[in-house]
Amino acid sequence: MAERRSPLAGFAARFAAASAGGRLRLAELPFLTQIDVRVDPGSRAAERIGRALGAPLPAEPGGAVRSGDLTVLWLGPDEWLVVGPDEGEDEGEARGPGLCDLLAEAAAGSAGDHVSVVDVSAQRTTLVVGGVSSRDLLAHGCSLDLHPRVFGPGRCAQTLLARAQVVLAARDADEFWVLCRASFAAYTAEWLLDAATEYVA
Repeated sequence: MAERRSPLAGFAARFAAASAGGRLRLAELPFLTQIDVRVDPGSRAAERIGRALGAPLPAEPGGAVRSGDLTVLWLGPDEWLVVGPDEGEDEGEARGPGLCDLLAEAAAGSAGDHVSVVDVSAQRTTLVVGGVSSRDLLAHGCSLDLHPRVFGPGRCAQTLLARAQVVLAARDADEFWVLCRASFAAYTAEWLLDAATEYVA
């Protein structure tokens, strides 16, 4: 079985060095499961998917909800990204149905509703930007108002970070997820490391 290699596998030591001062934490969360869900939010299928997730799909634009180890990000009026733990198979280990299968099964019981459930895990990787200087760092390359009153925990947005298209999610008071396309991962990581130099002790 071929070894999986994340888009930013070679950056771990540099992320650790940039995090050493304590004001910032940079890291990659590789191989998170990411499921794109398209469904009418008022449909029975949306209700069934919400029950399967343990929380209703967020209805407010830019909303994000957490249910156990799952995070559901609002991407559009009828689109959400469900992010969960790595479901990659270990050699010799049998696994049950994955998140994509469970959501598809939940939606399948609502005949007549138009639903799309697609595993897009290989499309993006996830960067963690945390620490007391995280908002200042991200503000260097993002035009969003990142003040905690506006973009605090439970908020997400599709935006540009240093001209790279990303999904930005506020996880905690001073921690963000930056979900970027695998093809832009190295560029985004290099930009973050360069912008972080002023915050490294």
